[in-house]
Amino acid sequence: MSAAKRSRLLQLAALFLGLLLVCLLFAWWRSPIDPVAWQPDPNPGLSGPFTANALLDDASLLRPHKGIGPEDVLPANDGWVYTGYADGRIVRFRGPGAAASAEIFANTGGRPLGLAHDAGGNLIVADAAKGLLSISPDGRMRVLVDSYQGVKMRFVDDLDIASDGTIWFSDASQKFGIHENIYNFFEPSFTGRLFSYDPVSDETRLHIDGLFFANGVALGPDEAYVLVNETGMSRIHRLWLKGEKRGERDIFVDQLPGLPDNISFNGGDKFWLALVNLRPEILDKLADKPLLRKLLAALPASALMPDGHYGMAIALDTDGNVVRNLQSADGRVYAITSVNEYNGSLYFGSLVMDALARMEIPE
Repeated sequence: MSAAKRSRLLQLAALFLGLLLVCLLFAWWRSPIDPVAWQPDPNPGLSGPFTANALLDDASLLRPHKGIGPEDVLPANDGWVYTGYADGRIVRFRGPGAAASAEIFANTGGRPLGLAHDAGGNLIVADAAKGLLSISPDGRMRVLVDSYQGVKMRFVDDLDIASDGTIWFSDASQKFGIHENIYNFFEPSFTGRLFSYDPVSDETRLHIDGLFFANGVALGPDEAYVLVNETGMSRIHRLWLKGEKRGERDIFVDQLPGLPDNISFNGGDKFWLALVNLRPEILDKLADKPLLRKLLAALPASALMPDGHYGMAIALDTDGNVVRNLQSADGRVYAITSVNEYNGSLYFGSLVMDALARMEIPE
């Protein structure tokens, strides 16, 4: 090879390396995350009590209104079934003829997630953008909590209400809101929290912090404890509220094969847990590679979203054992965000579907 040709190749190589360096520096500058290394728990996969099945394929799809993402589905004692959509609408309907009876109950102007009724018949809403809201039976809305110690909450997610009126609720992350949610999993910030709100004293108390995306909330039997899902770690925390363990915290369930979203208690012997997706392999594999995650996060958020059309929900007994396992591999019901039991039926919400689902509890 002539000296001139060798020189030309070296120049091209230098140019390529220079351009690559510029691209890497630009990606580093553009990336919105400050990633840290973390250690995921082992993933059991779809084995043992999580063995794959098609039981969810028997569910009926209900479309009370045109809309995307009926996150939570609340069958209420007033005969209505309530759900909230991605565009802020809260819609309610009666019985199987969902579309015929449906009406818009309210519009929060945000993103309604968890729903529950208080003793006064008010609909309490965990709204990712607006905070913890109360909507009266005639549709009047007011904000109960949207900040803590002067700092606005970024991602109010789910709630449950105790018999004394105390509202237990989660704030998923202090770093990224719902529209940048994927970055919560590429960073992660470990800033998820569990709060309680006393509507009488108007006091908000912090009980748990440092969670990798705090999500579903459910009070247990006799309100002896409260559960909060830690989505990013695929586990559930338990905070004891009564008895000798009062104030103590332990792990109720861990090493789940999916990402736990909302959780509900059936008032008897079961918690129903929605798994919004199977655990994305890429997140586990990149857990100890923060620099690579920093660069990947420079991509558009849409390019980082895991591709998942899998449906999964399980029931846990009060000791945390899996007693029901419902799955849909063909995508009939997928991205399940909530499961609520009512009068022998299960109602399923979804993060991205244009329908909610209902099925009788399988024998």
